[in-house]
Amino acid sequence: MTRYQHLATLLAQRIEQGLWKSGEKLPSVRQLSTEHGVSISTVQQAYQVLENLQLIIPQPRSGYFVAPRKAQPPVPAMSHPVQRPVDVTQWDEITTLLDNNQDKSIVALSSGSPDLSQPTLKPLWRELSRLVQHNLDTVLGYDGMAGKVELREQIARLMVDSGTQASADDIVITSGCQGALSAALLAVCQPGDIVAVESPSFYGTMQMLRGYGIKAIEIPTDSSLGISIEALELALEQWPIKGIILVPNCNNPLGFIMPDARKRAIVSLAQRHDIVIFEDDIYGELANDYPRPRTIKSFDIDGRVLLCSSFSKTLAPGLRVGWIVPGRYLNRVLHAKYAAMGTNVPATQLAVAAFIRDGHYTRHVRRMRRVYQQNMENWTCWVRQYFPDGICVTRPEGSFLLWVELPEQVDMVCVSRRLAKLKIQVAPGSLFSASGKYRNCLRINCAQPLTETNREALHQIGNVVYDALEEANALTPPKAPA
Repeated sequence: MTRYQHLATLLAQRIEQGLWKSGEKLPSVRQLSTEHGVSISTVQQAYQVLENLQLIIPQPRSGYFVAPRKAQPPVPAMSHPVQRPVDVTQWDEITTLLDNNQDKSIVALSSGSPDLSQPTLKPLWRELSRLVQHNLDTVLGYDGMAGKVELREQIARLMVDSGTQASADDIVITSGCQGALSAALLAVCQPGDIVAVESPSFYGTMQMLRGYGIKAIEIPTDSSLGISIEALELALEQWPIKGIILVPNCNNPLGFIMPDARKRAIVSLAQRHDIVIFEDDIYGELANDYPRPRTIKSFDIDGRVLLCSSFSKTLAPGLRVGWIVPGRYLNRVLHAKYAAMGTNVPATQLAVAAFIRDGHYTRHVRRMRRVYQQNMENWTCWVRQYFPDGICVTRPEGSFLLWVELPEQVDMVCVSRRLAKLKIQVAPGSLFSASGKYRNCLRINCAQPLTETNREALHQIGNVVYDALEEANALTPPKAPA
């Protein structure tokens, strides 16, 4: 992020927090230049960004003033999915999405990829290079089934912040978080079993259930508090549910952090009904506040929570380094891993272990929390500026994913096809439902840098959404007089 972008983000946050009120005059260019130790041109560029975002208004010979603010859009309400077991659909749409991610000409706002441009990652790339040059026998050899002990020891240290007590022997290294969840499901479930999921829920996990012949039952989920415990208990009384998949910290796609009291209640409910909890904590390290939130695993006393995570969101997805703390299912997970995926790549494991051991990981994650929080503020401003009234927008407590609910008349599946012709890709909400709900929603990746290209892409998305809304309203017959 450049100096002017950093300053613009800081000023935007002050406006959003109400430190400067609507209509209030802002500090002069010279005053901000002195206050922040930057050039006058830097301040002018920052003010230009805020003007483009319609956060400020220039007045000739008077300076800059805070613009009248649009009302903050509400957050999405509790979801209401069909509460019965269903086969997961949407596979064809997922393959198209994944294939298009490889096209560099496309502005891809659909993926869950983190920002890989940050300088705090450089020590990791250097360590990878060193390992390949000086430890060729090690990096090209077979790995043990549980993974490199050096890495497992470092992961055990990191998990202390989440309240999770585990030793290196309790941890199994996998190929990303997908590999961890895959081993967990194979260790516990059989084809035809039923697993409960949040609604909406990450499409990658849903497609894993489809691949293993497992049915999903979607449970109503609040965009601020998480899954409805009451609805989950009702489902457990009606159906032979084997387990539940949860993303309680910086949820994908809704961004909430489940309160600790609800995490305890989920564990208690699982004990009463003797079910398994598959916990996906892949975004937990990216919570806005420190210390990071506790895992559900930290409340587990009988080993029924299988905690899954990876470095795909905090570092880079191409490392393919994930892990699982499987509790009572350790031996089953090891066998499932051996049968399905074998061992892992030694080089990336050793490089990540050194990156953590030398203190680089903590510094990098601390930086990314700030970057993503600033990005989220700006992307949310852009959404409010370019999208029609009547939208609902989540207020994520961490990570870099934004969920937008549009008026019901807008079909994002059709909108995404139009956007594809403009070389813009988004993730329609229907991908996040086993039965294809949430067609009027989309998920946006806000890890993307605050560039003019990305701003213009979001502007074009808003234009296409406006067009779709006008077309839908034109086709809707007027209501008959009462």
